[in-house]
Amino acid sequence: MRVSKKTTEIISYLSERYGTDLRCFLHFNKEKPYELLFATILSAQCTDERVNIVTEQLFKKYETLEAFANASLSEMENDIRSTGFYHNKAKNIIACARELIEKYDGEVPSDIDELTKLPGVGRKTANVIRGNIYEIPSIVVDTHVKRISNRLSYTDSDDPVKVEQDLEKSLPKDEWILWNLQIISFGREICTARSPKCELCGIKKYCRYSEKNH
Repeated sequence: MRVSKKTTEIISYLSERYGTDLRCFLHFNKEKPYELLFATILSAQCTDERVNIVTEQLFKKYETLEAFANASLSEMENDIRSTGFYHNKAKNIIACARELIEKYDGEVPSDIDELTKLPGVGRKTANVIRGNIYEIPSIVVDTHVKRISNRLSYTDSDDPVKVEQDLEKSLPKDEWILWNLQIISFGREICTARSPKCELCGIKKYCRYSEKNH
């Protein structure tokens, strides 16, 4: 695909500032991909920091997928209470563990349609798994990606699926996984939801928020 000068400059700025290492903000054992799946389910409406605090104990208590599948719902709710929405999250994690065992021999699938059939798994969670476990080019649309992609005029939508599709048209495929990682760091440090630090931003010339407010 032909990459625009704007996109080239934005990618260069983000890569220089935040690096190009493929890392994951959620902690998990790479030998147990289901841990990332469950951590991502827990991360809905919750910070990565809080999830990592909870999963440090959770993954010690439930050491296998079978342990999650056989967990007591009320006990699981109590274990993850501080992540919020714990009734649904506990129910989905236990159901997801059972389905992975019954339908996938305990393996986490890589196909997005199979992943999104799992309880509590939407496109965001599915793309986290595809990118971090299987290194399949995938764009994860979280609140940072949605907000900043709008500000940079890559999309006019608030619908995560449409944002994902719009970004796929503009970003080179080998940048899809990195975009999420770099944008999260950028969104936390500079391009915050409220009172972004536009004076520190090296790509503000492409930003309609900065243009409108300064």
